[in-house]
Amino acid sequence: MSDTLKEKTAKGLFWGGFSSGAQQLIGLLAGIVLGRILSPSDYGMIAMITIFSVIATELQNSGFKVALSNLPSPTHQDYNSVFWFNILVSFCLYILLFFTAPLIAEYYHTPDLVPLCRYAFLGCIFSSFGMAQSAYLFKNLRTKQQAKSIITAMVISNGVGITMALMGFTYWSLATQSNLYILCCTLMYWYYSDWRPSLHWNFTPARQMFRFSCKIMFTAIITQVNNNILNILLGRYYTPKDAGNYNQAYQWNNKASYLLQSMVQTVAQPVFVDLNEDRERQLRALRKLVRFTAFLSFPLLFGFALVAHEFIVITITEKWLFSATLLQILCIGGALTPISTLLSNLIISKGRSDIYLYSTLCLGICEIILMFCLYPYGIRTMVIVYTALNILWMFVWHSFVWKQTGYNLLMLLKDLMPFAVIAAGTMILTYFATVSFSNLLLLLLARVAMAAAIYYLVLRLAHAKIMEECSNFILSKFKK
Repeated sequence: MSDTLKEKTAKGLFWGGFSSGAQQLIGLLAGIVLGRILSPSDYGMIAMITIFSVIATELQNSGFKVALSNLPSPTHQDYNSVFWFNILVSFCLYILLFFTAPLIAEYYHTPDLVPLCRYAFLGCIFSSFGMAQSAYLFKNLRTKQQAKSIITAMVISNGVGITMALMGFTYWSLATQSNLYILCCTLMYWYYSDWRPSLHWNFTPARQMFRFSCKIMFTAIITQVNNNILNILLGRYYTPKDAGNYNQAYQWNNKASYLLQSMVQTVAQPVFVDLNEDRERQLRALRKLVRFTAFLSFPLLFGFALVAHEFIVITITEKWLFSATLLQILCIGGALTPISTLLSNLIISKGRSDIYLYSTLCLGICEIILMFCLYPYGIRTMVIVYTALNILWMFVWHSFVWKQTGYNLLMLLKDLMPFAVIAAGTMILTYFATVSFSNLLLLLLARVAMAAAIYYLVLRLAHAKIMEECSNFILSKFKK
C-alpha cells in the first residue's frame, strides 16, 4: 500500500475503533440502566417487530451505500438520484407497514403491537434523508465525522430513552430511543457532509447502480432475517418474555462483536477497492486486517463468555439470568463474526455482489429450516445450533475469497489460530484460577484483570508483530 493509503487506513481504524468503543461504552451504560428498569417482556415487544423495521430500512437503502462506495468517482447526479429514490421508497414502505400493523399483531397474538408498530416504523422515514450523506462520508473515509455523528446520536437517544423508562413508558421508551437515534444520526450526517441534494430528479443513475446494489439489498434483508429468526419464532411459539431473554443475550453479544466489526468495516471495503488492481498488495492488506481482527476479537468475546454470568447478575439483576447462559453460547460464535464480515467485504469489493447474495441466502435457508425443526426442543438447543452454523459458514466465505485472492485455508488458519488458542487457553486458566471466588463483583474484576494480563504477557513474550504495531501507532497518536 502507498504511504497515503496506509495513513488513511490507520486513521480509519483508529477512529473506527474510537467510535466503536465509545458506542459500546454508551450502549453498555444505557443497557444496564434500561435492563434494570424494564422487563424481559418489554424487550420482547420490540424484538418481535424489529425484523419489519430493519427489512423496511434495507429496502429503502437498496444497497446504494455500498454501490456508491464501489464507484471510482461518484458524481453529484449519482448521490442526488439515490437521495430522492430513498425518500420516495421510504414513504411508500411506511404507508404499507402502517396498514399491515394489525396483521403483525395477529401473527404474534399481541394486539398492543398495532400502535407500537406504527410508531416504531417511523425510523424508516428518518433514515432515508441521511443515507446519501452517510455514503458520502463513508466513500471519502471521513471516519472521524462518522464517529462524532454516531456518538452524539447515542448520547441523546439513550438519555431520552432512560428518562422515558424511569417515567413508566415501558417498551415505548425503547421505540423512542431507536427513532431518535436514527433522526440524530441523519441530522449529524447533514452537518458534516459537504454534499447537498438538488431538486432535479433523475433516477437514471440509481437505476444503473441497482443491478449491483439490488444484490446487496437482498443480501442485507436475508442477513436481517438470519439475525432475527429466533426473535420471530420465539415471539410466535413462546412468549414475549422468552423473546426478550434471547434478545437481551443477542444484544450484549452484538455489542461486543460490533465493537470490532464496525471498526474494520469502516475501512475494509474502500481499502480493498483501492487495491483491486494489485492482487499481491490486496492479499497482504487482507491478511493484516484478519490478524488485527483476530488479535482483538478472540480475547474480547471469549473473555465476555467467561464473565457472562457475573456480568448479567451484577448489572441487570437475576431476572435476566437465563440470558447469561445464552450469551455464553453466542459469544463463541461472535468471536468469528468480524472475520466473516471482513471476508464478505473482500467479495463485495471485487464486484461479486452475486456471490455475497447467494452465500447469505443459503445460510438463511439453512438457519430457517434448522430453527423451525428445532424450536420444540427448547431455546438453548436452537441457540447452540444457530451459533455452530454461523461458525461453519465463515469457511464458506473463505472458500470464495480463496478463489478471488489465493488466500488459502492454511494462510487463514495461520492468521487465526495463534490468537484463538492463546485466548482460549487464557480463559481456561483464568477460570480455574478464580473458580473458588464467592463474591460476584470480586470474581468479575479478578477474571477481567487476570485474563487481560495473561493474554498481554503471552503475546509480548511471543513477540506478536500485530500487537507491537498497534502499540506503536497508539503511542504515536499521544505524542502528537
